[in-house]
Amino acid sequence: MIVFFKTQSNNILAVQSREALSAENIEKLVWLFDNATLLTENAIAGSYIGPRREMITPWSTNAVEITQNMGISGIERIEEYYPNVGDASFDPMLQRKYEGLDQELFTINKQPEPIVYIDDIEAYNEQEGLALNPDEMAYLNGIAEKLGRKLTDSEVFGFSQVNSEHCRHKIFNGLYIIDGEEKELSLFKLIKKTSETNPNTLVSAYKDNVAFNAGPEIEQFAPKSGDKPDFFEIKKIQSVISLKAETHNFPTTVEPFNGAATGTGGEIRDRLGGGKASLPIAGTAVYMTSYPRCEAGKSWEESIKERNWLYQTPEQILIKASNGASDFGNKFGQPLICGSLLCFEHEEDDKQYGFDKVIMLAGGVGFGTQRDALKGEPEVGEKVVVLGGDNYRIGMGGGAVSSVNTGQYANAIELNAVQRANPEMQKRAANVIRTLAESDNNPIVSIHDHGAGGHLNCLSELVESTGGKIDMSKLPIGDPTLSAKEIIGNESQERMGLLVKEEDLALINRIADRERSPMYVVGETTGDMNFVFEQADGEKPINLRLDYMIGKPPRTIIKDNTVEANFANPATDAAQIENYVKQVLSMEHVACKDWLTNKVDRSVTGKIARQQCAGELQLPLNDLGVVALDYRGKEGIATSIGHAPLAALANPEAGSVLAISEALTNIVWARLANGIESVSLSANWMWPCKNEGEDARLYKAVEACSDFACSLGINIPTGKDSLSMTQKYGDKKVLSPGTVIISAGAEVADVKQVVSPVVKNDKSSSIYYIDFSFDNLKLGGSVLYQCLGKIGNDVPTVQNPEYFADAFNSIQALIANNYIMAGHDISEGGLITALLEMTFANTKGGLCINLSSLAEKDTIKLLFSENPGVFIQTKNNAEVEKLLTENGIGFAKIGYPIEERSLIVVKDNEKYTFNIDELRDVWYRPSYLLDRKQSGEQCAKERFENYKNQPLDLAILSSFTGQLSQFNLQTPHAESGIKAAIIREKGTNGEREMAYSLYLAGFDVKDVHMTDLASGRETLEDINMIVFCGGFSNSDVLGSAKGWAGGFLYNEKAKKALDNFYARKDTLSLGICNGCQLMVELNLINPEHEKRTKMLHNNSHKFESNFVGLTIPENNSVMFGSLSGSRLGIWVAHGEGKFYLPMGEENYNIIAKYTHAGYPANPNGSDYNVAGICSADGRHLAMMPHLERAIFPWQWAHYPAGRKDEITPWVEAFVNAFNWIKNNFKG
Repeated sequence: MIVFFKTQSNNILAVQSREALSAENIEKLVWLFDNATLLTENAIAGSYIGPRREMITPWSTNAVEITQNMGISGIERIEEYYPNVGDASFDPMLQRKYEGLDQELFTINKQPEPIVYIDDIEAYNEQEGLALNPDEMAYLNGIAEKLGRKLTDSEVFGFSQVNSEHCRHKIFNGLYIIDGEEKELSLFKLIKKTSETNPNTLVSAYKDNVAFNAGPEIEQFAPKSGDKPDFFEIKKIQSVISLKAETHNFPTTVEPFNGAATGTGGEIRDRLGGGKASLPIAGTAVYMTSYPRCEAGKSWEESIKERNWLYQTPEQILIKASNGASDFGNKFGQPLICGSLLCFEHEEDDKQYGFDKVIMLAGGVGFGTQRDALKGEPEVGEKVVVLGGDNYRIGMGGGAVSSVNTGQYANAIELNAVQRANPEMQKRAANVIRTLAESDNNPIVSIHDHGAGGHLNCLSELVESTGGKIDMSKLPIGDPTLSAKEIIGNESQERMGLLVKEEDLALINRIADRERSPMYVVGETTGDMNFVFEQADGEKPINLRLDYMIGKPPRTIIKDNTVEANFANPATDAAQIENYVKQVLSMEHVACKDWLTNKVDRSVTGKIARQQCAGELQLPLNDLGVVALDYRGKEGIATSIGHAPLAALANPEAGSVLAISEALTNIVWARLANGIESVSLSANWMWPCKNEGEDARLYKAVEACSDFACSLGINIPTGKDSLSMTQKYGDKKVLSPGTVIISAGAEVADVKQVVSPVVKNDKSSSIYYIDFSFDNLKLGGSVLYQCLGKIGNDVPTVQNPEYFADAFNSIQALIANNYIMAGHDISEGGLITALLEMTFANTKGGLCINLSSLAEKDTIKLLFSENPGVFIQTKNNAEVEKLLTENGIGFAKIGYPIEERSLIVVKDNEKYTFNIDELRDVWYRPSYLLDRKQSGEQCAKERFENYKNQPLDLAILSSFTGQLSQFNLQTPHAESGIKAAIIREKGTNGEREMAYSLYLAGFDVKDVHMTDLASGRETLEDINMIVFCGGFSNSDVLGSAKGWAGGFLYNEKAKKALDNFYARKDTLSLGICNGCQLMVELNLINPEHEKRTKMLHNNSHKFESNFVGLTIPENNSVMFGSLSGSRLGIWVAHGEGKFYLPMGEENYNIIAKYTHAGYPANPNGSDYNVAGICSADGRHLAMMPHLERAIFPWQWAHYPAGRKDEITPWVEAFVNAFNWIKNNFKG
């Protein structure tokens, strides 16, 4: 039956249950639904918009679980429906209109289809859109003949997925014949050649989900055990560093939010599935679309006719895809710290280019133990385990459909690739894997992610050396209408497959139960090399030898001829230079990316040493991302991005070289462990193959990429290809420009030695230009030419790879000697853009630049060419020049900082004066235009007007020395006897950094899950301080922390533990972010108030991430009292952080306010600019910003200059808590 509730916003909640709801359960639901009204009608009249009936949403999955945790049984589905007012717009990929809501709302008139034996494989291939080629169909017919039976639909479908181009990379492994000449090496062998030539510190390459390099010895901070509440400890491990980048282009083109979200999720799972398990730390993202056309007046957009877009407009894709990727990382707890963007279209010689079939890349870095870097050898009788969510009709055929041109198949087939993202479910599975990876004896033999090809691909790879049998009755079913084929092949994302020994199942099950992670033992290894899926009735939808399923169909042969590209050059005019600068700065990929960075968590984990934003204005200007490998803040990982598809159109070889060069001139600013040899690359190839000339261009591009990497002394141990980058519109087609995106990763020697691009206003310093290209300055493929509607023929490249490597290592030496004050690469937008960007994040000062010493006479080439190179600022002129000269590196001293807020550029008799603040607004405006679509016009406009008027204004009290010795702190430390507990729920993701903050202050810190409290395993009786940690409990479904609060209020043991804790006088509590929302929902701060505090959605109605200033007013709180008068930097990362304080300000014990009143420095619109409040007695504190992610200077995005601090003042807050307990109750 279905009952309906009307919310206070007039939405309808439909609740499907197996039985009538009791009065008690209805009362619980009314509370859960924020005092919604139970409707007595069996049907609701009117027009509504809601989810497609056949798609149980992740929102519903979380909502149902919340009811279960509140003791309500029998509820199967909950969905929300919005009134269709004024024919409201909606996303037809995910939603539909309903004329009335009734008892048939969730009814699907479909029965599971029986197993079908295929008579005609060719016809079935066409009907289902399986993308099988003639050789493969002949191969399958041959297998049927050998077996003496027809193949089943599951077998044919499964083969198409496992052996799709998407999964098996047939073109990269294929035989190339170009202009009649057979190439000696396949594309894949060209890439492998880099690791054979330069193995460096590689541990694993090409044979796993990720690549591993040997890493440093690091500290692991984790609970002693994971199947029960236990205390954190520090132990040393030998690490490996992982690098991976994934593309999710086709699903993102079709439905951008979930397409990009599951791209991010898949990339995270890849890093979880490395070796016998490894762990993700931080992510990257790249978005490439056609022009968004946000406003009229851009000549480069208006010169090309807009298409009748197949699914979404480019602007919609940019917003929704970045929302999806950001949302997944935010909820999973992976920060996104580096990325890129490109918008492009072009028409020439009757060819149309554009990223109509978009590029969405999700990459990242992580780590594991050297012990677990390689997968184990399966043995007969081991158990196949699936962790994670149910099976739904998701992504059916995604792998195969991703392997063909978009628009080639009927819409229904392409819609089958629409994805479903549930990051909180993936987080639960990841927590189980994390616990196993951190244990002394990891029981995982082998591990694989669920992605393209579903169970079939994942489980076949787990058992490929032994054979295996899968019991289909053990697989979780979220949709009872699924056929066997759909159960086996669906791509429901948030799942991992493990191979373990039977004796380890009990331990893993206890951990999974504690983490609320579904766990299913679904099969075992057999030793007979057969692969079988068997139903409960004994029928076998798949019953094949493994070598038939994962066999070796005939090798793909690629024949193509070289087609010489000839792209025209535009006319240029030196009188237009100022206008050119404004046009270049207005291009989305050069312009400010604040609209991307302001909605993605860049601080979670507490290990982020460098993310996108820099300077007192916190503008997205950094060239790279850097994470620490542990909380000591020394060794770490750097990552960066590079691409050059415009140059690659004119010259594919140069495009590859420039892509690698950009990644390297971005990553050079971190002090690496072993110079350029520390770097490994991921190369992700997106190409419109099977168009004349494009396969030949791809071969040239890959060959040049291989040669350049080999010459530099680095390797490319991982990557991905997506080679069907063509979008069809009837008989017409648009080619996405052939693109390689390079992701670089490298071990960092010291995360505190990372150069900022923000110039220091020190008139005694100098600016140096260092060219890395050893080539003449050229404008082909530049952003300037793009603005002028052209590509150009003459593109720059790197003429001498050895010189490039020497220049790179010379910069590394300068960083190691602390000679560089600021540095920036030269790439998109050229020299003028780089110089302007070095000044944008300041509020004062400028630069005087004289280019007369440079040989090039053409000022336009000087300012706008994108030859690889760098600028550095230094006061150590003599030392810098000596080192560069000794290393044979050319340089030019070209300028110095000035007080005037201008960039003055002199070239011989020419002089240009650029107004920095005016051009900064030009640069920022495209971000504002896109931000309107996500933050709303009002908030976007406020951000645009306020960003330059809200500098970080920091003041640290003179009593704070910044040294660990001030508070007698050390780690590791012996047991202190003063115990704190971090309390987490499913979806919590900020517990580790909080636990370390407490540990650093002296506490013995216990890891406590809500399941521990609900089961009675934990009572908190010996705990003096509890912290409710940040994250997205229950994915914030039904309101932030509402479900978490329900777990306390409606569970007898959990409620008793909490009530007893707050009844004691020797206790403290802290709630951060989601924990703050929980404390407010439970009314733990001001229970004496008649009018209750509430936490509301941010004014922008979106997630807000920023590094902001807090002012600590006079207050009597235990933790913050001694910080009164400070103005400190801190991270915010939340969606519902607005304090609604219905009483006068004097009624609240306010412990922190946002320093600036306006948005975005006050990120949520809180009453009285409040960031945190405390109980009247000062013991219980709730705040939204994350002090636990700002306890070290290297975690701050901007730290006061001139200080040599080991710790920040936020540590004092934790020390105050420790001392209060010690002095008052433990003395």
